[in-house]
Amino acid sequence: MEITPTLETKYSSDVHHIFVNGKEFFIIGTAHISQNSADLVREVISNEKPDVVCVELDQQRFKALSEKKRWEELDLKQLIKQKQLSTLLINILLASYQKKLGEKLGVKPGVELLEATNVAKEFNIPIELVDRDVRITLKRAWNSMSFWQKSKLMTVGLASVFEEEEISEEKLDEIKQKDVLNEMMTELGKQMPVLKTVLIDERDRYLTQKMKMANGKKIVSVVGAGHVNGIIKALESDVEQNLAEIEVIPPPSAAVKIIGYGIPAIIIASLFYIGYSKGFDVASDSAIFWILANGIPSAFGTLLALGHPVAIISAFFAAPITSLTPVIGAGYVVAFVQAYYQPPKVKEFETVTEDVSDFRKWWENKLLKILLVFILSGLGSAIGTYVGGYQIISNLF
Repeated sequence: MEITPTLETKYSSDVHHIFVNGKEFFIIGTAHISQNSADLVREVISNEKPDVVCVELDQQRFKALSEKKRWEELDLKQLIKQKQLSTLLINILLASYQKKLGEKLGVKPGVELLEATNVAKEFNIPIELVDRDVRITLKRAWNSMSFWQKSKLMTVGLASVFEEEEISEEKLDEIKQKDVLNEMMTELGKQMPVLKTVLIDERDRYLTQKMKMANGKKIVSVVGAGHVNGIIKALESDVEQNLAEIEVIPPPSAAVKIIGYGIPAIIIASLFYIGYSKGFDVASDSAIFWILANGIPSAFGTLLALGHPVAIISAFFAAPITSLTPVIGAGYVVAFVQAYYQPPKVKEFETVTEDVSDFRKWWENKLLKILLVFILSGLGSAIGTYVGGYQIISNLF
């Protein structure tokens, strides 16, 4: 392997020139909201005329950047059925964070990645989308975190969205030199290493392997600046990465399964024991308390979200049942009903990354309202499970 250090005199320090196993790589580290990065991408591709251009995008993100009407194809009901509302919310929060910074810089987030594909098309150069499917990445990250880590991530994400901090010119200049999304992920990774492992480290290896598999001897790769060091390290190690290993969505941990199945088993067994030891009337009262303890907070949460009346009723009846099964939560049931009776309009999908940072818009934008219904009805059910479970356990003695 040979690393060419003199390339900095030809371009900038953001371009790294490496020879690996007969292939020549030009790795461009970009900031995802920088016009300078977009200009650099055009310059390098135009000058080098590579055999292939590798871009840090997957098919989903590429469509999101290149197709203005992408939201029309989103099947929200199917998304709810697949229990992907949590990952959708994370995606919206991250996109909103980037968009806010991009607006301050006057640049659309991801402009340099889109520019790479446009320049490649101009010169009839094949394009390789080398990033892992964003849905897999988010699911792996979500499933790898504990309940408290998930809560912390949501709290940090919401705080960054609603924060209205003014950014100085010096800070803007600093941001222009960085891949801001990866910077944020790195900071979160210091507090939650599992998040950095999935969002940064795994993708470094994934991107590297896909780059090595690309056809051609001369390759230009356009990636976020936060990935460059990891990619170079992976290239230097020359270890083959089994992509299938990091494309698998890990199942919930054993502890989550034990809790998920254990709590319903304990509640049901307790009701039977109360009926056996203290009589049917006491067991019946305990069951009614369980229904009310779950149904009322979940319905109230849906009401706070200004959910559809049918969604509010659904929350009351769904929460006591879903609390006794680990298969699905009340939030998903109620969100599905809300989406059925008050589906979002295309315009509301298109403005969601702007609306999410306005607290009032969570009740006005129908997509955000579905997410709010999902969160508050689920939270109400969780509270009800604790209160109802405590009362039933107390009746054992």
